[in-house]
Amino acid sequence: MLKRSTLLLLLALFAHLLAYSQDTYLFVGSYNAAKDKDGIYVYRMNMQTGQLTKVCTYSAILNPSYLILSRDGQYIYACSETRTAGMGSVSSYAFDRRQQKISLLSKQDSGGENPVYLTTDKSGEWLVNGNYTGGSIAVFPLKTDGTIAPAVKVIPFTDHSIDTGRQKTAHIHSTVFSPDDRYVFSPDLGADKIRRYRFDASASQPLQPDSFVRAVPGSGPRHFTFHPNGKYAYCIEEMAGAVSAYRYADGQLDSIQRLMTHGKEPYDFYNSADIHISPDGRFLYASNRGDENNIAIFRIGDDGRLTFVTYQSTLGEHPRNFLIDPSGKFLLVANQISGDVVVFRRNIQTGRLTYTGVKVKMTGPSSLQIKTYHN
Repeated sequence: MLKRSTLLLLLALFAHLLAYSQDTYLFVGSYNAAKDKDGIYVYRMNMQTGQLTKVCTYSAILNPSYLILSRDGQYIYACSETRTAGMGSVSSYAFDRRQQKISLLSKQDSGGENPVYLTTDKSGEWLVNGNYTGGSIAVFPLKTDGTIAPAVKVIPFTDHSIDTGRQKTAHIHSTVFSPDDRYVFSPDLGADKIRRYRFDASASQPLQPDSFVRAVPGSGPRHFTFHPNGKYAYCIEEMAGAVSAYRYADGQLDSIQRLMTHGKEPYDFYNSADIHISPDGRFLYASNRGDENNIAIFRIGDDGRLTFVTYQSTLGEHPRNFLIDPSGKFLLVANQISGDVVVFRRNIQTGRLTYTGVKVKMTGPSSLQIKTYHN
């Protein structure tokens, strides 16, 4: 039988070998304003310190404002928010870790203007994107070689709501699969609705409009996320600066709570952006742009309700997007206007954030994705 000291030594050696047998990469999409400037950035991340080391960049794309990865991490899917009529697109790229480079594979019309969100189903066979301007959602077949085929369905909307400046028409802002992949939920900032679509990966037309949940008029629902246990869902409302919590079961959203992501001081203009839940399901985080530039932290109760914990400055301006790494150790923020990505360490017990000292500069970071590869 091994002595305790020998066993501990072997465990330490195993942990050391494991740490060096895998690499974690951060992928950043940005508003680069021109194709001759870097638009996609890739960094290697040290999962002990949070340090970021640049690996490669890609410049031949205009304003890749949102990007995601294939499940194996071989391919990058990005939407190009050109802010030019008729020029919205979705594209795919191969990421070669060995040669440390990104190469274009395919490009398709997004089915609308200014696409701002992408997601794939669990099978990896379908890509769904939301177009902000014009308000539409589109679904594309994905091929095994990483290329995107033309859209098989584009669903436009013309709804509006009470704010005559921001809500003259529909503005789809995200597209999120339900935990069982049977539905896609899509917050519509312009119509104050969370739209629901039925999804069947085996069908030639997999996405079908179904119903919607009406949000508070003038609230501007933006991003949406499910609790890891699948029983609750949460939507951040950009224009109202609020989070709405829902009980979820079999495609149904039932409101259980709505609370501000801001303090008691009222603002003339709210600009909330992104929302994520820690992997253990204990804490919810929401980003506020505008005058605040912070992350609001909430504890999630057993009943799905939220209790405010604290605010954390993002140490930059305009936190459009952020992520929590799968281990739950770090939270990374993309500050679009100040042009930096900031790394915070999470206290898993309290949910609070501590600045690691890691901040990397770049042009207009707007979207973050992380992936660990096993060597």
